This record gives sequence, C-alpha cells and structure tokens, in this order.
Amino acid sequence: MNHKDALARIAQLSTAEPAAALRDGLALINADYSELLLPAARRLAEHHAASAQAHQLAGLAARAAGESAIALAAFAAAARLAPRDALIAHSHARTALEAGTPATALFAAAGALAPQDGGVILGHAAALLHEGQPDAAIARLTTVLRANPLWLDGHRSLAAILAQMGGDPLSEITAALARNPRSAELHHCAIAIALQARDLEQADAAVAAARTALGLPGWLALMAAHVASERGALAAADAHLAAAGAPVDAGNGWLHARHQIRARRPDAAAAVLEPLLGTPGDAQLWPYLSLAWRMLGDERAAWLEADPQLVGVYDLGLSPAELRTLADHLRALHFAKAAPLDQSVRGGTQTDGNLLLRIEAPIRDLKARLLAIVDRHVAQLPPPPPAGLPAHPTLPQRRSPQRIAGSWSVRLTGAGFHTDHVHPQGWFSSALYLALPETLGDGAADHAGWLSLGEARDLVPELGPFRLIEPKPGRLVLFPSTMWHGTRTFPAGERLTVAFDIARPRQDLPS
Repeated sequence: MNHKDALARIAQLSTAEPAAALRDGLALINADYSELLLPAARRLAEHHAASAQAHQLAGLAARAAGESAIALAAFAAAARLAPRDALIAHSHARTALEAGTPATALFAAAGALAPQDGGVILGHAAALLHEGQPDAAIARLTTVLRANPLWLDGHRSLAAILAQMGGDPLSEITAALARNPRSAELHHCAIAIALQARDLEQADAAVAAARTALGLPGWLALMAAHVASERGALAAADAHLAAAGAPVDAGNGWLHARHQIRARRPDAAAAVLEPLLGTPGDAQLWPYLSLAWRMLGDERAAWLEADPQLVGVYDLGLSPAELRTLADHLRALHFAKAAPLDQSVRGGTQTDGNLLLRIEAPIRDLKARLLAIVDRHVAQLPPPPPAGLPAHPTLPQRRSPQRIAGSWSVRLTGAGFHTDHVHPQGWFSSALYLALPETLGDGAADHAGWLSLGEARDLVPELGPFRLIEPKPGRLVLFPSTMWHGTRTFPAGERLTVAFDIARPRQDLPS
C-alpha cells in the first residue's frame, strides 16, 4: 500500500460501517499510515458513538501514532460499551500503562476475561512494577513460570525486572533448565540473558551447559563464538564460527562481523556484511560496516557518516526553572535499583517503558518540543542518493511521520557512563541533557562526561571519535541511530538525561 492508496481508503471510511472500518483501518495501521488514519477514525467514533468497534479503531490508530491521551480515552469508551471484550480490555490496560496512569486494576479485569493470555500477564507484572510493587510483579511472573517453565517471554520479562531491582536475572530460568535440561529454547534464552547482564563468565557456563545437553548445533556454535570473542578467546571463537557455517542473514551476519573486527580482520568483516546489505534487518549491519571501512581506509566510511548535516546540536529552549521542574519529575520515575539488562548504562538507572508516551504535562510539553526539533533536523538533511546509486541508511526517500520508537531517562551517578553502542532499531537517536554535575565545568581538557560519536572502544580502541560534543543543560543532540556513541566518564555527581529513538519511516510500497 502506498500513500495514494492509503488516502483513497481513508476517504471511504466516512461511509463505512464500524466493522468494515475496523478491518480497513487495521490494514492502514499495518502499512504505517496511522497518522493519516487518526483524524478519520476519530470522526467515525463521533458519528458511531455507540459502537465499541469505532472507538476501538480510534484507539488503535492513536496508539500507533503515539497519541496516548487520545488512545486512552478511546479505549475507555470502547471498554464501557463492550465490557466482555477481552481484546479491548487488554488494549485499555496496555494504553493506561503506557500513558503512566494506574493500570493494575485494568490488567486484573483483562486477565479475568483472558486468564491464559501471556501479554496480559506480562502487562500486569509491568503495571505492578510501575506502581511500586516490584515484589508482587516478581511473584506474579514466578508463579506462572513455575507452572509453565517453557514460557520464554515470561523468563525475559522476569529477568528484566530482577535485574532492575538488583536481583539475579537468571534465577528462574536456571530452575526451569533443571526441570527441562534438553530444551534448546531455554538454553538459548539463558545464554542471551547472561550476555545482556554483561556476565561473560555466566554466559560461558551457560554455553557449556547447553553443549553438554545438546551437542553443538549451528545456533549454539554461533553463540559460543560470540561469547568466546567477547571474552577475548579469539582462536576459540574462530573455531566455533567455522562450525556455525557462513552467515545467511543480517541476524547472524553482524555476529560474524563483530568478531572479525575484534580480531583486526576488517576485510573479512566487510566481506560478510556487504553482500547482506538490502536484506531484511540490515540496519544492524551498518555500524560494523562503518568500523570495517574506517579500518580499511575505505572512502565509503565518509559517505556513510561524515556529512555534518547528519548530526545536529540544538537548544531545547527551556529556562533554568523549567529544567529543574522537568528534572525533578523525571527523578521520581527512577525507581530501579540497578541498570537494566542489555543497555549501555554503567553506574546508574534507566526509566522503564516508553517515557514520551506518558501523559503528565511536563512529559507532553517535552515531547512536543523534541518533535519540533526533530522536524527541523529532518528538513535540513541532504536528499536521498540518486536512483542507481546505493541507498544510504540515514537518507531514505520517505521521511515522515516522525514517530518515537522508544524513549527513556538515564540517571548516572558517581563515575557513571555509557559504553559505546548503537540503536539500529531506530532512524535517529538522541541525547538531551537536563542536569549535570558541577565537575563537568572543567571538562574541556579531558572531555569528562562528553558525548562521543564514532568510537567503539571495546572493539577498536585505536579508532578515535570523529566528534566530541560537550553536554549542557537543555542541549539536544541528534545523530543517526546506526552511529556508534557513548560517553566519557566524569569524576562524580549526577548526570540526568532523556534519550529517544525516531523510527525509520516505512517506505512506500507499490500498489
């Protein structure tokens, strides 16, 4: 479905019955046209005020467009009209959770309608966590997992909560493996969680346990290679990669390339990555291709990331008083005791959930300001490469809507920092500085606390950054999501930031 097709379908909604409109509206949402759909869906709900399906469509369109307040009101109306509809009840509860409003009672009601729905159970646990009941959230998931030890989504969610609250993220999956020692899925999950927890010793032990139970299938050989490479056992990683076989898609290609880069074989990394460009999921390949090209002195590295228009530094326009108010509001959302799994945070905490979906006034104002600056940044980008030339990952043809894919606040303390990392699930990523330690005042010499772009110090420490940006309260930095970024450490104090990813707009498909 392309833009013209989407407009034609939306024009027909005004005369459609709610059931047909819901069916067509779902097709539009799935084709990434929720912003176009939303005004028509809201008009449909006003015209069919007694139809739960009409309100449901408005809620779905609003939620997909990131309009939490509109979505919450629509799903509340739909739930009043269809109190026995389990899907509407779940959508109502989920939207309340995303909006930052009380949701535990709504999830309990949805659970009564669909007691075996894993999504409802996970949402209920998340709501308990957000409403100050982490022990209840952990108990809820633990009880279900004891009865259903092969439920992988449950293990992942429980591990994430345990990690944030300072517990052992592998405790329940270890118990599940004791009961199901030949479950390949559980072994895979255990290795992945150990890696996300940055516990390479535990990851190595999990690989060994999996090999004892399963031998060495291809997927395990690849994970064994990754763990060995991260531990610095490069020869062992080479042997495991040979056993795993050649990469067949982006999902395993980046693992091969990461090891080759660590082993200082950029030509081998490029040989893995370049044939996979243009295949599904290739966004995760570009960060490693950037490193390989830079190591090789390939001029395509400059084509990929050197254009100064790709990075923007902006002032958000908040007064000191407004910055303090926003910072105080965000500090109250930092309930975690430790850094989350699979994130770059070291020595700090990160808020849970998609921060900019919340509907409190300070957050809504912040979101509006941020999206206005994103619009400015996108408007000044260079044009896409001409037809016949390779596609650039940051310069697509279609560049709207500007939709937030994820957002969070990070509070670093002591000598906290971010490791060098990328966000290949996004299009543009960001750093907004709200509160900074006084020790950064003399950071110009050693760049304490500064944002580093282009460094991957764990993999290639000899490659320096191509840009260092000084943090200042109210400063927003935008950069391509596939670009390596991290922070330099600072001596002491609090560093409070907000970060978000802008989703890469889906490109139009032929009719």
